Amino acid sequence: MNPPTEWRQRAAVAAVAMAAAVTLAACGSTGPAASSQDAAVSRSADDSLYQGSELEAPYFSKPDLVLSDTNGKPFDLRKKTAGRAVLLFFGYTNCPDVCPTTLGDIALALKEQPKDVRDKTDVVFVTTDPERDTPKALGKWLAAFDHNFIGLSGDLEKIKAAARPLGISVEDPTKHHDGSVTSSHGGQVVAFLPTDDKAHVVYLTNTPLKTFAHDLPLLAQGKQTDTAR
Repeated sequence: MNPPTEWRQRAAVAAVAMAAAVTLAACGSTGPAASSQDAAVSRSADDSLYQGSELEAPYFSKPDLVLSDTNGKPFDLRKKTAGRAVLLFFGYTNCPDVCPTTLGDIALALKEQPKDVRDKTDVVFVTTDPERDTPKALGKWLAAFDHNFIGLSGDLEKIKAAARPLGISVEDPTKHHDGSVTSSHGGQVVAFLPTDDKAHVVYLTNTPLKTFAHDLPLLAQGKQTDTAR
């Protein structure tokens, strides 16, 4: 007997979270991405169209999340990105390593793509440090990577609640004696297909640029390994 859908969904979330545990304090750390848990939530690399970790069904739903965009206007994640390939990433602008590296790689990978792929793809960055990452500050920072990247800021509890079902942990920012602030968060990038608006692929910290470049056209087309056979 197959386990109930809800149980399998919870198991997948737990495994993704475990895989990200080593990189939870990713901003400022140099620890490698923990990939040993991938098999618990994804099909083998040899059996997938994608170079990222392709998830098994049931797939994660896109968060029901409304925050402020970089213009200070309400942005409904589900409605605004419906029917589009979406790469969703949680982080903060003062991150010294993982966040800028990841966004830089995605930006460069997108620039390699033909216009039709770029036009069908949204990169959404949700801040885990909304007190400092105001819409204006977020917009200025993201523009250095790509003017089309979408930045979202708002209530931290809403952000944490949106990340949790995806297996992404977000902790309250920590203020240090020297006045600096760090925000511990999972380093995964979660990719949603345009065909069903569900997450089918996860990219862990230190995913190389070439992996994003390979997978972006597949994501834009909504390709799935099962239906490709």
